[in-house]
Amino acid sequence: MTEGRPPRALVVVSLEPWDDVWRRNQHLVSRLLRDDAALHVLFVEPPRDVSLALLRRERPRPGRGLRRGPGERLWLYEPTKWLPRRVDPGFDVRRARRVLRTVVRRFDDRWPTVWVNDLGGVPFLDAVSGGAAPGKVLYDVTDDWLAAARPAAELDRLRRWEDDLLARADVVTVCSPALAEGKGARRRSARSQGTDPVGVVLVRNGVDVEAYRRPGPRPSDMPSGPVALYAGTLHPDRLDVELCVATAGAMRAAPAGATLVLVGPALLAADDVARLRSAGVVLAGPRPYDQIPAYLTHADVLVVPHHVDAFTDSLDPIKLYEYLAAGRPVVSTPVSGFRDARATLGSSHVTAVPPDRFPRAVATVLDAAPVPAVLPPEGLPTWDAQAVLMREALGY
Repeated sequence: MTEGRPPRALVVVSLEPWDDVWRRNQHLVSRLLRDDAALHVLFVEPPRDVSLALLRRERPRPGRGLRRGPGERLWLYEPTKWLPRRVDPGFDVRRARRVLRTVVRRFDDRWPTVWVNDLGGVPFLDAVSGGAAPGKVLYDVTDDWLAAARPAAELDRLRRWEDDLLARADVVTVCSPALAEGKGARRRSARSQGTDPVGVVLVRNGVDVEAYRRPGPRPSDMPSGPVALYAGTLHPDRLDVELCVATAGAMRAAPAGATLVLVGPALLAADDVARLRSAGVVLAGPRPYDQIPAYLTHADVLVVPHHVDAFTDSLDPIKLYEYLAAGRPVVSTPVSGFRDARATLGSSHVTAVPPDRFPRAVATVLDAAPVPAVLPPEGLPTWDAQAVLMREALGY
């Protein structure tokens, strides 16, 4: 800890747990901790949903509670959600109060900053401003969940939560220009009554370019022969399973033959997983973030078989920068980031094609393999640079 500087606490209410599959929150938090010796972080993970596990006929387990994370100034907290919100609507409020009591008790900080990424963190607005630990709230928007396919009742609840956060958070950060435009307009409208209009702060995603300059040998579990590879969470809102199946078939029929490999946690329904495997797609599962450069740089082509809709158009895909840093040919559906990569990032080896042309485009690149690696374009956003922007937004 820097002498003369009192410790301060940052509470991160995250959409994902802290694990080996690093996402935006972990990349940014790790750098904030590295660069500020007075900072302590309490990382609030999604609750373990016992009732949902029982509904899915899975073995339920309670949350792991409060525990030390990697590093002496990082703490993790995984609560237990015993009942559905319709039965226990006060769960999120109790969680917020419990977290802030923990901050006061463990860090002796009655003025924490709360970084909300999970819309379920909306009760922190009241807990922070009017409770025992008044402080500041930053709302970080990384996905437009209001554009995702959800039941009407769930969308209505998410909209109410986001309206509250956009209107009342001290700072709103977003990861993409599309989100900056849409959420910025809603925030200015919500805050124009009685306060000066306030917009949003753009903090993009990034990449550790240096990690791709020393990626390591080809992973032993990559299939032999040509490989088309996707790296990222296999999420039904993003990944087009039907397109993956069609692409795997086109790859098998191509003269070179090849395997489609999906690297990342699978959040797909069981029947979708079965369809992919029946089509010959390899689901490699999650890999630690520091192993991803080896998978990407040793692939023959990197692919983005995403749905093309309002939800995917709101994203700033981390894989865009990772793929470009890897220097391999890229074939994508025309989604945000990849669609304009040639114009905005000067990348000449990204091909964005409609879904009906995607399988053939992947097979064409594989038929030309091996393709020499190319240098990443200049000006890729880095996690170090984005952490500086986030630190400024937090007021640190």
